[in-house]
Amino acid sequence: MTEFTTGIHNACMTILKSSSFTLALIYTFGHIVISMTVIYFMTGATLFEAGIVALVEPAINGVWFYILHSLWRKLK
Repeated sequence: MTEFTTGIHNACMTILKSSSFTLALIYTFGHIVISMTVIYFMTGATLFEAGIVALVEPAINGVWFYILHSLWRKLK
């Protein structure tokens, strides 16, 4: 591995070993951005409208992910 890919790998491993809350926030933010982009291109909605719609489902998924990851770490 090059120095660059080693640094990226180490950063990813640090994030994955961090708290469930931090990981859930990163997951939720990414999910919202992806949902907003898909809604924007598929429906032609404005970015504001796509953002409002995209906040609901990913926010619920983020809570579920936090619970799931917390349980996974306790059982592991």
